[in-house]
Amino acid sequence: MHPPLVLSLQRHNTVQVAALDARAEALGLKRGMGLADARAMHPALDVVEADPAGERRLLEALADWCDRYTPLVALDGENGLFLDVTGCTSLFGGEKPMLEMVLAQFFDQGFDVRAGLASTSGAAWAAARFQGRLVVAPGGEADLLARLPPQALRLDAQLCTGLDSVGLRSIGEIMAAPRAPLARRFGRHLMLRLDQALGRIDEAVSPRLPVPALVVERQLAEPVVLTEDIERLVQMLALSLKGDLERRGEGARQLGLSLFRVDGAVSRIAVSASLPLRDPGRIHKLFRERLAAAAGDFDAGYGFDLVRLAAFSTAPFDMRQTDLSGVADRGDEDLALFADRVRARLGRGAVMQPVAVESHVPERAVALQPFAGKLPEAGSAGVPQPALPERPVRLFGRPEPVEVPATELPEGPPMRFRWRRALHSVVRAEGPERIAPEWWRNGEDVPERDYYRVEDSEGRRYWLYRLGHHETGQPPPRWFMHGLFA
Repeated sequence: MHPPLVLSLQRHNTVQVAALDARAEALGLKRGMGLADARAMHPALDVVEADPAGERRLLEALADWCDRYTPLVALDGENGLFLDVTGCTSLFGGEKPMLEMVLAQFFDQGFDVRAGLASTSGAAWAAARFQGRLVVAPGGEADLLARLPPQALRLDAQLCTGLDSVGLRSIGEIMAAPRAPLARRFGRHLMLRLDQALGRIDEAVSPRLPVPALVVERQLAEPVVLTEDIERLVQMLALSLKGDLERRGEGARQLGLSLFRVDGAVSRIAVSASLPLRDPGRIHKLFRERLAAAAGDFDAGYGFDLVRLAAFSTAPFDMRQTDLSGVADRGDEDLALFADRVRARLGRGAVMQPVAVESHVPERAVALQPFAGKLPEAGSAGVPQPALPERPVRLFGRPEPVEVPATELPEGPPMRFRWRRALHSVVRAEGPERIAPEWWRNGEDVPERDYYRVEDSEGRRYWLYRLGHHETGQPPPRWFMHGLFA
């Protein structure tokens, strides 16, 4: 027979008992006592060092698995979960059958779980920890709590000790005592916890994951393993989701696919759309790209028995007017679908688009941002765009040094220049165009630049700029290549 098991954890420079099994608890050992004392009382103890990080990961994995019952799952400290099953119990045959199903499936995975189901979070917490397996009928919270100790109200040890010192050893005695003296002596937190457990004050459960706007799912009699089967299920679920989106007049912008494995693991795949989306074929293409990209990290194990498609973000769907031939202009939609598929396969930063930035300096005047559905149009929103001089089709991120042996005038364009070891003769030049840094960037030491558009003897056009001026006693100005024209 295996000896009693305890988990040890170092706290405040002492090694304490962090957790223990039923056999160790039957020997009179308790959490928080020193490990040395526990071993002195029972030398045959089996001691294992606790792993808080691993236990946290396990608890989060269990919370993921509980998503199959409700999307409102929250962590409760280090060893508990809150599930808000409001409106979900009818899907599992009622409250008691649902509770029995949850406990049975946890037991099949090797976990000893205590659970309680009640109309309030406080009463459910008390039922789970002090009753083990109980469904509290609506309105029965007071009868349940009356016979339990103050610890069932989720109070800290110091407050429970204070209540015990004045003879209040059960919640029933606390409920029978006058509220005002209790609040003055023990603080408002005691009354808050009591009112939350009795349902006098609402207590919301904060889910650990975003709650989707729309959800469709398929429970499978036989688990699926192949990617092709998952893709077919996605298309079927997307068809069901389309009807819900049409009734709301919306399209999905962010979609998530949750695959629940039979052994409890959950795989999640998310895609985003540049434009509101409701067409099942397009949704299927996005997830097909995402599944292909995640093929190396995708582990189906013994198969998935529950597949869920959720729309986490929606937006009004713009219906397109067709022309006389019955064909709508889908240029933006096709471009958005292409960008979405590339991003689903290669990542969010795979498709970028340029946007104008308020800056005079050329390398700052344009920035890249993730593609947002369509390219910006000049003069959009009725704002007149200033007429700028011609700009190169290719702008270097870092200007490259150029050797200029001679210029026509001290402040004129170059007659020849050497760039990348090649000598170029200038036959035409335009400029200078002086560009200075923004006046609102105080304290930035960026000198003025004089730009020239030049053409060499072979017809190639370049964008050069001079840094500095010809001044007596000063070093000669420097020249840089900043871009190429078509």
